[in-house]
Amino acid sequence: MTLLGEDIKTLIGLEGPISVERYMTMALSDPRYGYYMTRDPFGEKGDFTTSPEISQIFGELLGLWCADLWLRMGSPHAISLVELGPGRGTLMQDALRAMKRIKGVLQSVQVTLVETSPTLRKAQQNLLETFDLPIQWHNDVSSLPQLPTLLIANEFFDALPVRHYQMHNGKWHERLVGLNQHDELTFGLAQEPEAALIIEADEGSILERNLVGERIMHDLSAHIAQYGGAGIAIDYGHSQSGMGETLQALHHHRFVDPLEEPGEADLTTHVDFERLLDIARRQGNAISGPIVQADFLEALGIRQRGAALLKSAHSDQAKAIMSGLDRLMDRAPKQMGSLFKVISFYHPEMPKPAGFNE
Repeated sequence: MTLLGEDIKTLIGLEGPISVERYMTMALSDPRYGYYMTRDPFGEKGDFTTSPEISQIFGELLGLWCADLWLRMGSPHAISLVELGPGRGTLMQDALRAMKRIKGVLQSVQVTLVETSPTLRKAQQNLLETFDLPIQWHNDVSSLPQLPTLLIANEFFDALPVRHYQMHNGKWHERLVGLNQHDELTFGLAQEPEAALIIEADEGSILERNLVGERIMHDLSAHIAQYGGAGIAIDYGHSQSGMGETLQALHHHRFVDPLEEPGEADLTTHVDFERLLDIARRQGNAISGPIVQADFLEALGIRQRGAALLKSAHSDQAKAIMSGLDRLMDRAPKQMGSLFKVISFYHPEMPKPAGFNE
């Protein structure tokens, strides 16, 4: 068991079983041993690879997506460009490089990165220091600049802690993390039912709720409704709300037991896009999506950009470009082109953002 695992076991011994949400929060964000607080998890030497790390075109297209909106907003002299969970800073680097081609946009941009990891903040700072731009870091979304906002959230909502509820004897009970007879972490159920949950479901069904993500979406959509702009979220998940557990753990690009090595494995769940869009709509925003990632990138011109890069690429570069495009656009079941979905929420006076043809 990891050091964090021993701390969690001690906590459970003192206070009793904890929620799945609290377990995930500790596993991912504990100041000493939390997964995101102690490492760079990206790339072949890490545990997973995200779209910006696969191809520079991904970040470039999102940068041009933002620049296009800036132009259609009337080229405001000050705008906040926000990224949630920016990883190493690769997406923002590629986005800013592409935005630089549009006259005046970088002179108007203030960059805000919402990041809690000291390790990743340092990587972002090193990567973006060549841009002569004001860049600030925030721990959360509660204090975003009071400006028109263009917001990017790529693989952000999937990494937020969730709560689980299970139907037992006709009533919902919260699913908890406790200890079994061998002093090992295990899942169990709270004794008292959740009276406020009245959703009908079959015995044994599991309801997964990302309450943290819902609060964040509430704050983001309220911010854009007040100050103007648009947000885009790209993640893997479901177009429609439903039942079922999606919690998974990834370590060295392999799936492992979520309770096996807390602090050493990435924990994620599938995003409920229908619920996020409903929150944004109720805050007064217009919405688009969800659409699959392949359709979105196709509409933005990923093939054309790939062809342009291939013209000046040598053999190895050409292979890497084509491999990246294939991974991002693969529409096979459980592949990135179809598994990943894209949504946008934006001020009702904004035009529909590029890429959404539904």
